[in-house]
Amino acid sequence: MLELTSQDWTAILLSLRIALVATVAALPFGIAIATLLARKDFWGKSLLDALVHLPLVLPPVVTGYLLLITLGRNAPVGAFLADHFGIVFAFRWTGAVISCGVMAFPLMVRAIRLSIEAIDRRLEDAASTLGANRIWSFATVTLPLALPGIIAGCMLAFARALGEFGATITFVSNIPGETQTISAAIYTLTQIPGGDPAALQLVIVAVIISLAALVASEWFARRATARLHGA
Repeated sequence: MLELTSQDWTAILLSLRIALVATVAALPFGIAIATLLARKDFWGKSLLDALVHLPLVLPPVVTGYLLLITLGRNAPVGAFLADHFGIVFAFRWTGAVISCGVMAFPLMVRAIRLSIEAIDRRLEDAASTLGANRIWSFATVTLPLALPGIIAGCMLAFARALGEFGATITFVSNIPGETQTISAAIYTLTQIPGGDPAALQLVIVAVIISLAALVASEWFARRATARLHGA
């Protein structure tokens, strides 16, 4: 039986909140970039593809540091946002959303792109011959057919955002109640003598949530595929 403290629950709920917001915020950009990479040929496409996937190969601490020197309170962009709009990301939960979103973005784009590339272009062409413009054709043909990949991408991004640690702790630190996620809480507990049992409980919770997200991804993707085929 798990015996979680109020601080543990705060970290768990904050992690879920950050992962959910990061996934929802990244989704429109993920669909746009995935469509661009799947449907268009242009100069610099390989570079854009590499930049999208760069967070997967860079050490997370490097990604967090790049966010800090870009969006930190004393950084050029961060200072501009803070001075003119009162928006501060560093050491705030909103900053954790950005770091988690950046780290999860490549997985989302990859899943959606593969789904769009698998769509028969003749179906989109048929919609065009029936009078649908490109936007309407994309909304009524491409997106529904790509729905299984979109769902899979969202769930993968959510699971990745939930487990993010390196970039987040570098950019927004480890502030209980503000930026301390499950991963950060586990790290903190492992540094405290006698904290291993409490850390193990959070590990179990993290595993359960991640497994639930992956199982839900598979279930929703199967349902979406079945509906597309009229099953």
